[in-house]
Amino acid sequence: MKLDLGDITAFVTVARAGGFREGARLSGGSASRLSEQVRRLEARLGVRLFNRNTRSVALTEAGDGLLKRLSPALDEMELALDVVNSFRDRPAGNLKLNVPVSAARLALPHIIPPFLVAYPDIRVEIITEESFVDVLAEGCDAGIRYDERLEQDMIAVPIGPRTQRFAAAASPQYLAQHEMPEHPRDLLTHACLRGRFASGAMHAWEFERGDENLEIDPTGPLIVRPGGGTDLAVDAACAGTGIIYLFEDWLQPYFESGALIPVLKDWWPQFSGPKLYYPGRRLVPTPLRAFIDFVKSHPWPNNPINEKPRSG
Repeated sequence: MKLDLGDITAFVTVARAGGFREGARLSGGSASRLSEQVRRLEARLGVRLFNRNTRSVALTEAGDGLLKRLSPALDEMELALDVVNSFRDRPAGNLKLNVPVSAARLALPHIIPPFLVAYPDIRVEIITEESFVDVLAEGCDAGIRYDERLEQDMIAVPIGPRTQRFAAAASPQYLAQHEMPEHPRDLLTHACLRGRFASGAMHAWEFERGDENLEIDPTGPLIVRPGGGTDLAVDAACAGTGIIYLFEDWLQPYFESGALIPVLKDWWPQFSGPKLYYPGRRLVPTPLRAFIDFVKSHPWPNNPINEKPRSG
């Protein structure tokens, strides 16, 4: 059976995007054209690949099986064609990164603008997401996460600050009405602004001083989803609602303006900064290789860069 490669690509595009409109947006084509190509492929195969209604598009069992078999082959084809890119005077193409909001806010503003100046033929797409994802399955070239969120067989390159701290803070108004905490356990009697992840997990607040390490699970009047809701929590802290626990870098402007005051600073825990990660078992697309080289040649001040595979 002779099939049109364009029709197959259209099917994969729609399947990965979760719909014709989104597929058209991502591919730069039209939804009607994608729909026509998918219908033609279904006719030639003699099976329905998508269940469609006015609100959603979902893969059928046959479509799901076809996608799983086609995706690796198409990915390898794209990488093979990308080899030609290395012969260009300037690398070109698309770079899609999956990153947490903290990295998008604290690291990428110092990296992406100069990278785009250096490589004007590369288009960067940033997807913000807090949970760890399979970057290939999500159609991304690489991701950014912290050490505890990375898996084996990934290449990890430091990106952004090499060390960071979590900080606790409150507004002058709040501290004028409540005693300043002297020990992390004092937080159990304070109003604390918490974050709950999409998984339902609400991570404990960690503190350390010398050899002493504590995890505190305080309560308070506001719970937000980390990422999109974090700015609301910061605003609430500035308004005197309670104590916030967040990246020190994120809160630093508020410390400098006086809107927030450090709390329990001697107990703030330090941890390794974010890593750019990508699978080590496949060829690296030219736009991603250009980005990796750029990150390594523009290190954060006083922080050496090492690239190494992760191991158990």
